[in-house]
Amino acid sequence: MSSKESCRNELRTAIRQLSDRCLYSASKWAAEQLVGIEQDPAKFTPSNTRFQRGSSSIRRRFCTNESTSTPPTGVAYVSTPVMEEDEAIHGDFYLLAKSYFDCREYRRAAHVLRDQTGKKSVFLRCYALYLAGEKRKEEEMIELEGPLGKSDAVNRELVSLERELSTLCKNNMIDPFGLYLYGLVLKEKGNENLARKILVGSVNSYPWNWSAWSELISLCTSVDILNSLNLSNHWMKEFFLASVYQELRMHNESLSKYENLQGTFTFSNNIQAQIAKAQYSLREFDQVEVIFEDLLRNDPYRVEDMDTYSNVLYTKEYFSALSYLAHRVIMTDKYRPESCCIIGNYYSLKGQHEKSVMYFRRALKLNKKYLSAWTLMGHEYVEMKNTPAAVDAYRRAVDINPRDYRAWYGLGQAYEMIGMPHYALHYFRKSVFFQPIDSRLWIAMAQCYESEQLHMLEEAIKCYKRAANCNDTEAIALHRLAELHRELGHPEEAAFYYKKDLERMEAEEREGPNTVEALTFLATHYKTQKRFEEAEVYCTRLLDYTGPERETAKSLLRGMRIAQSGFPSMDVEHFHP
Repeated sequence: MSSKESCRNELRTAIRQLSDRCLYSASKWAAEQLVGIEQDPAKFTPSNTRFQRGSSSIRRRFCTNESTSTPPTGVAYVSTPVMEEDEAIHGDFYLLAKSYFDCREYRRAAHVLRDQTGKKSVFLRCYALYLAGEKRKEEEMIELEGPLGKSDAVNRELVSLERELSTLCKNNMIDPFGLYLYGLVLKEKGNENLARKILVGSVNSYPWNWSAWSELISLCTSVDILNSLNLSNHWMKEFFLASVYQELRMHNESLSKYENLQGTFTFSNNIQAQIAKAQYSLREFDQVEVIFEDLLRNDPYRVEDMDTYSNVLYTKEYFSALSYLAHRVIMTDKYRPESCCIIGNYYSLKGQHEKSVMYFRRALKLNKKYLSAWTLMGHEYVEMKNTPAAVDAYRRAVDINPRDYRAWYGLGQAYEMIGMPHYALHYFRKSVFFQPIDSRLWIAMAQCYESEQLHMLEEAIKCYKRAANCNDTEAIALHRLAELHRELGHPEEAAFYYKKDLERMEAEEREGPNTVEALTFLATHYKTQKRFEEAEVYCTRLLDYTGPERETAKSLLRGMRIAQSGFPSMDVEHFHP
């Protein structure tokens, strides 16, 4: 059997098993990967080819691994276990409980299964109690919330669930789904080490539950922790590694994994979206835009991940495209956190910051842990000069994800605004630690070092050098390096960076005050060094301007002719046609 056919059969079985246990998010993920597998051409029929978008240039471009095995040869496949169906006698009770569960009547579902001892029933009963506790926690958060939605509400079912699941685990009376729930409970209670161990046991026993992998991803906060996991070799592990690399800011490694997975899951929208998100983190906005446009053509009612697309449109200031996207998600699903963030971005781009904050708050009412909304709301408060609210929002973001460089950067900006550069520097250092390839962060830290209170110019130079090596699209770093070296009395270094800045401006075909400053310094510097031919080149270019720089150039040329000939020169116009 081919690897594609093996994956297809495994996923079909997993979808039924996951749905039967009300793990609908994991079931949806598995189904999306299933239809992303390229069909056997011999089995193509008009009814089963509607998801096979072979004409997509984007998919061909990223499908660089032409092999049909995923993962690479030598990695063992774990056969799909036949889950023990232990509900034959009391199956009717399970069906009733599942019906209540699907209607969000979680306590009724748990009550129906109170006397059932089968592993399947025990899982659904415990899962229903967990969600009942989460539902009540959300209600209490709404009733008791303080500023920016702060609340001390907790899931009151966690203690009893931990006790019961721990006993079942010790007595080996728990299945992989029960282990997943046990790991989730342990994570919520802050016992991360044991949670990782239990979740590893769950995914090793049953690798198709993406919800278990997702919880494990959230607990892998460093490469050392990731390397310590004793995971079985299975193609689902490749999805896990691709995702966790992205969380750990190892974007190139993540891209490589996803592109390899496309060898089997050629038409997976999920993989396309993850590739786009990785490239967004690498600030390759043009390519991200193309991928999302392709995604929307193939899946026009998609809302998931579209907030990332809106961030790209916002950065590129594409008003009409962002307006169209906002209208599209409103018509599809207005009350989704992603939709609210997209609308918030639209109003922010229009400069309507109060209205933007309103939509980010709405996103947070729908999902208190929606990271993007906290960070973006912090940005809006910075624009509104409401520093305390901005700091509060950014702190909530880093509480949810301590690796979110945007929130750390926002905290740095906020503390810089209120004249506390030492605090700002601490947060900027955090931001560059998690995103060392973003020139904006290095520039922000350099400017902090330049502040009157710190005035650490040598440290600022180091930061500007890092920014210059990180594709400084705003063209700030090279010019500031030149100015700082000039200020510190390093003329050779200053000349080097002025030349680099000048070359860049010429390549981009733009001119401005920086061009004049660079030409003037270089002309003066080379005249001082008695390198008259080079100085003359820069003076000649200055003669093209009509301001005082033209007179400066004439004076320099006159001085050079005197130095070269030993006789005064009355006119230098012949230097410039």
